[in-house]
Amino acid sequence: MEVASDLNILKILWESGVVVKLVLLILIIASIMSWAIVFKKKNLIKKIRKNNNDFFNIYSSSQNLKEVMDKSHLLPFSPYKAMFVEGYTELSKIKDTFTGSPNPSGGVQDHFRNFGLGVLERGLKKGVNQSNEQLDALLSTLASIGSISPFIGLFGTVWGIIGSFTGLAGGGGTIEAVAPGIAEALVATAVGLAAAIPAVWFFNYFNNQNQVIHGEMESFGQDFLNTIERTLVHK
Repeated sequence: MEVASDLNILKILWESGVVVKLVLLILIIASIMSWAIVFKKKNLIKKIRKNNNDFFNIYSSSQNLKEVMDKSHLLPFSPYKAMFVEGYTELSKIKDTFTGSPNPSGGVQDHFRNFGLGVLERGLKKGVNQSNEQLDALLSTLASIGSISPFIGLFGTVWGIIGSFTGLAGGGGTIEAVAPGIAEALVATAVGLAAAIPAVWFFNYFNNQNQVIHGEMESFGQDFLNTIERTLVHK
């Protein structure tokens, strides 16, 4: 107990070998990166939910799709807006093909009657893909930090224990001789876990949040297609 009370973790780490110090530095940098990603992603999800609400308020209160397009022009990015813009753009292209024909409205109706809404669905999918690029950004980095940090810490642990056994082999077979090496080894493990656990937890959290947003996007896409089926040619 007396020996344990004499151990100073900070002093032990300061006097540790270059390899253990390098391992700890890498883990500290990884932890800082993971927390930076966490705050960035939390802010992104908060903005996406607000922007989705702002767009949906315009979408639900407008008289027609053209009015939605005009009003949402200056709104910031949101998954709903991205999907709507891509879907409306495809709808406009179809309408343009019948401009100048004797019955433009009937031509558009015949087109959808004959070919279905596949072109609009593909347009909505483009908007979903744009949104997924932002929602999934940096998640792979967070997952990597969560998966490799324990192994980096384990490497530092093994290296520290090797140093302790080296001390034993040199004839220093006392607890005072091996305690510093064991201590720095265990600290490397602890720092590795401290970096990995939040990264893994928030990776799962953001994945769940993304799944919720994906479900909301799917519902919006269905609502958009239902609106097209009901109106088709309204501007």
